[in-house]
Amino acid sequence: MEFHLIHVLVLIAALGIAAQWLAWRLRLPAIVLLLMAGLLAGPGLGWIEPDTDLGPLLPAVIGLGVAIILFDGGLNLKLHELKQAANGVKRLVFLGAPLAWILGSGLAHYVGGLSWPVSLLFGAITVVTGPTVIMPLLRQARLKQRPASFLKWEGIINDPIGALLAVITYEYLVYAGQGPSLGLQLSELGLALVAATALGAGAGFLLAHLFRHGHVPEFLKPPLILSTVIVVYVIANLFQDEAGLLATTVMGVVLGNSKLPSIDELRRFKESITILLVSGVFILLTADMDITTLQQLDWHSGLLIAAIIFLARPITVFVSTLGTDMSWQERSLVAWIAPRGIVAAAVAGVFAPALIDLGYTDAQLLLPLVFSLIIATVFLHGFSIGMVARRLDLAASSRKGVLIVGASPWSTQLAKLLKDMGIGVLMVDSSWHRLRPARLDGIPVYFGEMLSESAEERLETNNMGYLLATTENDAYNALVCTRLASELGRSRIFQLPMAAMAEEDPKSLARTLRGNIAFSEEADYQGLLRRHYQGWVLQKTSLTEAYNFDDYSKNSPDGAIAIFLMRGEGKELLFHSATNSWEPTAGDTLVAFVPPSEPETRSVSD
Repeated sequence: MEFHLIHVLVLIAALGIAAQWLAWRLRLPAIVLLLMAGLLAGPGLGWIEPDTDLGPLLPAVIGLGVAIILFDGGLNLKLHELKQAANGVKRLVFLGAPLAWILGSGLAHYVGGLSWPVSLLFGAITVVTGPTVIMPLLRQARLKQRPASFLKWEGIINDPIGALLAVITYEYLVYAGQGPSLGLQLSELGLALVAATALGAGAGFLLAHLFRHGHVPEFLKPPLILSTVIVVYVIANLFQDEAGLLATTVMGVVLGNSKLPSIDELRRFKESITILLVSGVFILLTADMDITTLQQLDWHSGLLIAAIIFLARPITVFVSTLGTDMSWQERSLVAWIAPRGIVAAAVAGVFAPALIDLGYTDAQLLLPLVFSLIIATVFLHGFSIGMVARRLDLAASSRKGVLIVGASPWSTQLAKLLKDMGIGVLMVDSSWHRLRPARLDGIPVYFGEMLSESAEERLETNNMGYLLATTENDAYNALVCTRLASELGRSRIFQLPMAAMAEEDPKSLARTLRGNIAFSEEADYQGLLRRHYQGWVLQKTSLTEAYNFDDYSKNSPDGAIAIFLMRGEGKELLFHSATNSWEPTAGDTLVAFVPPSEPETRSVSD
């Protein structure tokens, strides 16, 4: 079947989003499915032939895509995370990158049998551990904040560094012996990098100034940012090839830490664009791979790939981080997780043919070696990051944790029950007095304003899968839910019903500006508090074959308020809401708020 360009682009978009959704559904690393989709649609079925379909546009499309991806990565780099991981990140970048280059080059020459020029270029490419692969893995593995910061900062900063090392190596090979001295080349390169950094920082500060003083309307902010990223990338590349990657990364870091009121909305917009670009660019690169080139590899090549993964990376991390405050668990995780992605493939795809034209015949092995490294690391690290992080106690325990915002006698009673049932819980309130009963019951608490910058920096919420906003202020509850919706998901945020007006009242707060209504319409703040002081209690009921949900419904006391359902042995937590449909089965545990005449706990066995 013959595909025109528009069909190819539609197919790439469809495959990319399908792979992302399937990865989320099956809880698999998205990058693995994207790689498989590209191989299937390209070398496998021949539906996508990037060199033919896009022709000379392919390098430009990939370059712009990577620049936007790196900008988004910089936009999500928060300086407060760097404060926690600063020493380790500095070592990984300023000591780790050169050490990785030296080790990778040496292994390529002595183990892989490559000539020194090609080995040096291969070593530069292997420095890259880019965000195109790291970010999807972090999203899937749900690491704790500190180890995630190490991997995120290293990956995003090392991406342009590795690409620039490859550029330096290539230009030295081209001009050695016939151009300016190496010292002059390095000084010119340094000036170009300073100019690119200044350009990226200046663009970020300029946009922040324009946005902060209202010189740009809200609807124009996202397209202006996207256009500026492209312009900065192109101008910086005029100073030095691939300097645009550094400039766009710096621009993202500056803009992302400018404390703009609308920065969260801008991050979400850029995240949507980035997901499409990561999917599309990775499928393009894998579809462009010629499987026959892998046949050029021999056992030396296999040994080289293994040495890079199991020898060079661990040595790089453990040596460069000596004397830092990184724990041995954090160093071990970082030493293992180093997947290569789009930038490595793109750089290899650009320089390998050029080296072959210069007479370095073994450069024909460069592209298959890099792609083999990408495939090996994507599969090895993609499938193992969760398991390794859990073994090292660096991953969030589960996504069943409940974040309760607003301490009251009733919410403290609920938090205690959740804790007793083995469910992680964290209670947040700005009143130390209201938190006192929770603290006395051993419930983890955070004293402070939930919407403050301090809470964003200090709260570890990776193991929190649900939000319950239970303050007496309905508008504040809605604001908290809106703030955390993008992080937890709309289906997992709940707030107490608004006492002032009914759910469907047209004068009520818009559904898009609040969370799901928890429990029932009668469970507003004052209603729950009144019932609590009347002696109502939270009642657990275990369902069995002999006592099923129908029996429970018949025997349930009048006025009882359903709170949540625990599936089986803690497999899933479902809060009761009009948006949740329950189908309880044997082995489930129901929790309801019932009048005091009922026993506190009912458990019926066969």
